[in-house]
Formats: sequence, structure tokens, C-alpha cells
Amino acid sequence: MNLILLGAPGAGKGTQAEVICQHLSIPAISTGNMIREALKSGTEMGLKAKSFMDAGKLVPDEVVIGIVKERLAQDDCKNGFVLDGFPRTIPQAEALDKMGIVIDKVIDIEVADDKIVERMSGRRVCETCGATYHLLYNKPEVEGKCGKCGGALVQRKDDHPDTVKERLHVYHEQTEPLKDYYEKQGKLRIVEGQEEVADTTKLTLAALEA
Repeated sequence: MNLILLGAPGAGKGTQAEVICQHLSIPAISTGNMIREALKSGTEMGLKAKSFMDAGKLVPDEVVIGIVKERLAQDDCKNGFVLDGFPRTIPQAEALDKMGIVIDKVIDIEVADDKIVERMSGRRVCETCGATYHLLYNKPEVEGKCGKCGGALVQRKDDHPDTVKERLHVYHEQTEPLKDYYEKQGKLRIVEGQEEVADTTKLTLAALEA
């Protein structure tokens, strides 16, 4: 089964991608990991991506699409794959179609913006050991201190409310139109993200069968 996972930053897509992979025994392919692998193995597209990254520029669509094509041609994708983080725009989805890659289903994990801001802005990370906490869901025993190593807990720039809101704005503007694109093809399945990850997982697995 060839799948695409959609969802705003902080909607918990990564966790659901892992669940689907284990359930169907297919690889999860995230754009970030793909680009890192292509850089490491020095493929033609990887070297192209490196030239843009070294210049501090965004990797253009045609290079990202080339990297996706290289990755999907590998043996472990023969029985299917889960694309996480690609496509991000309508032109990328159209390019995927032009490659002749047939997508069976598109699972969209829906979580309200205010909930995502609450989830992400409440995260705290230990500067020393990297352990993560949450001010609502997983409070440290001592405020501002890691329970594992005693290190200071900080809020990452990515988790700052203003940054989260900006990322959500970009998602709604560029990526959300993909829902209509795939709904018209009859491939979209919507999963309402729940408070408990296990509950979201149940809905995700049910959507695979729908």
C-alpha cells in the first residue's frame, strides 16, 4: 500500500507513520531523512541538494522530487511506503502523479491549531541530556529542572508560540490544499487527533481499512 500522511506540524504524524510501518511492514519515508541519506550516499540528486544547502538556500522542488524518485525506486519500497512530509504543495503532488507513482490512500491527521500551539509551546527539553517534558502532560518534579540529570529545561525556538503559529500559517497556505486535491481523487481519509496517542492510532489503523 502506497500512503501519504498529512497533518499540521505538531499533529503527531511521525508517531502514526511509525505505527503504520510496523502494521504493514513498509518503510516510512520523511523528506528530511531522505535528503540526509542522499547527501550521505552522494547520489546525483544528493549532491545537487548539497550545493543549495551549502549556499544557505532551500532545496528546489525538482531536486526534492528527484530524491523522492531515487528513494522510492529502492527494494524496500516494493510492497509500499508511507510518505511523511512530501508532497507539501500541489505542484509536488502533481509531480508525483507524473512519475507514475500511484498513491492508494492519504491519511490526514486533524488537530485544532490552538491545541497544537498548546502541545508544542508547553514542551521543555533538557539542555544536558535531551529528555523532554511538558508543562501540562508530563511535568518535571522540580520546575525548570530535568528529573534524570538535573540539567536546565529550556523551550526550543521551534516550540515558541510565535514560531508554531507561523509554521501553522505556512501549512494552511501551502499544504492544506492537498486535502482537496486528494479528496477529488477519492483517496483522502480524515483522522481526528485525540488526546491519547493510542486513541489516534486506533482511528489511523481503521482509516487504512476504510
